[in-house]
Amino acid sequence: MAGGQQPSRDGSRGWSGSLRADATPGVLLAVIDVPGFVAELKDHAVDHGFHVHDERHFVETYSLRQVWEVDLHPEEACGGPLDLHLALEAEPRVLLAFEDEVIGLGELDDPPDRFFFPLSFTWALPPLPYGPDLLLLATELAGVGGPDLPLDVSAIDSFGAVTDAPERSLTIVARVQVSLARILGGEELLCETLDACLAVSRYLLDRAPAWLGDTP
Repeated sequence: MAGGQQPSRDGSRGWSGSLRADATPGVLLAVIDVPGFVAELKDHAVDHGFHVHDERHFVETYSLRQVWEVDLHPEEACGGPLDLHLALEAEPRVLLAFEDEVIGLGELDDPPDRFFFPLSFTWALPPLPYGPDLLLLATELAGVGGPDLPLDVSAIDSFGAVTDAPERSLTIVARVQVSLARILGGEELLCETLDACLAVSRYLLDRAPAWLGDTP
């Protein structure tokens, strides 16, 4: 069962990302609160200078794999042109394996820090008549994002007609790993990641007018 409202390990009530039967019949144990983490992540993004615009939650019927998607922007750029998309993937097998480890721990043992969910940030801009050099852009963004936020830069050139100049659609993706042990301990705040994402967003916003041809 996923997404149900059940008592957590400390007796509080919240949205639980993984529930299973305990040794006592009829008792459900909530090990980790994934929807609650997503809600906290959105609130934390606001604290770091973003506005949240939309959220979607998908569950695959067969595998029960879940994906949370969030659309957000730097607070000074809600009118565009930059789109930023956050996606957290929750794999049931990883969640259940972590749950089994936690249930077998002693009272003083720490949960193992070897289970992770992938979290991705995707930036997109509209087609750019004066698109940047990809190698130069990737080099500069590597310095902006830093070593803890590796960025993949890609682009697609499109032609409206055979005689038209190409317009470049730019996509930048950052992928990080979210620790389930740190989520369980309330320690996975992602402050440095969010700060780096804001710096990347502002870098792109500063250069977007020239790429779009909006500067004099």
